Amino acid sequence: MPRMDTLLDCLGPAKVISTLDLSKGFWQMELDPDAIAKSACTTPIGLYEFTVLPFGLLNSPASFQRLINNLLQGCEQFAMAYIDDIAIFSQDFKSHLTHLITVLGKIKQAGLTVKAKKCQWALSEVAYLVHRVGGGHIAPLWDKMEAIRGWPPPQTKKQVRAFLGLAAYYRRFVPGFGATAALLHKLTKKGSLDPVVWKQGCQEAFDTLKAALVKQPILKAPLHDKPFYVVTDASDVGLGAVLLQEHQETRNPMAYLSWKLIPQERSLSSIEKECLTIV
Repeated sequence: MPRMDTLLDCLGPAKVISTLDLSKGFWQMELDPDAIAKSACTTPIGLYEFTVLPFGLLNSPASFQRLINNLLQGCEQFAMAYIDDIAIFSQDFKSHLTHLITVLGKIKQAGLTVKAKKCQWALSEVAYLVHRVGGGHIAPLWDKMEAIRGWPPPQTKKQVRAFLGLAAYYRRFVPGFGATAALLHKLTKKGSLDPVVWKQGCQEAFDTLKAALVKQPILKAPLHDKPFYVVTDASDVGLGAVLLQEHQETRNPMAYLSWKLIPQERSLSSIEKECLTIV
């Protein structure tokens, strides 16, 4: 499966973007006759077998991704996909039309169909993989940030995990995410109390993460013809780094990285921790 951050970084610098959503994507892929029996399920009214790729099978996403990768061969410079979400990106409208015709032609030739209502056509910025991307920027979707803004303090392990799951999806936008979230992660460990013991430190970490996300953070999309700069930081709790690139004489962040130190790493010297951050 492709990395989402890699796909977003490719889309970010584009000036014109379209996204295509395949209609019930998995069901457009026929199963091999030898695999049909393996999809069987028993119901009160009989035995049923899928003749197309079903949702829910462990290898369904990877199998469909392989189909789309084969479909887009030769289009790697202007098209990519995450499962059934295809993105076409260009630097100007004229070339974008050519790219669109090429990709749509391949889709038609393969006998696949797209859901027109869910497609986005020739925009400077699109919603893709739960981000806003295009015009040289990458940012979280506003509705997801609004959900975080109104998130009440968690009371159970399940609620803590739900908050951390959404927040971690956007961790590249938050400086020092790993160290800040460490106290909340402790609440979810095996053997910890449930409902959780919500102390002042937990509330402070919770508020810090929420504030960092709801301020509508925006990252610059990387340009691979310009040099990158890495700034690192280390503490007794965790390591952090920021990837920068110069735009108009200003160094702008491309991504923030952070993680919590394991016990064996906490005994390292400050210089060793800084080196570990780079590694």
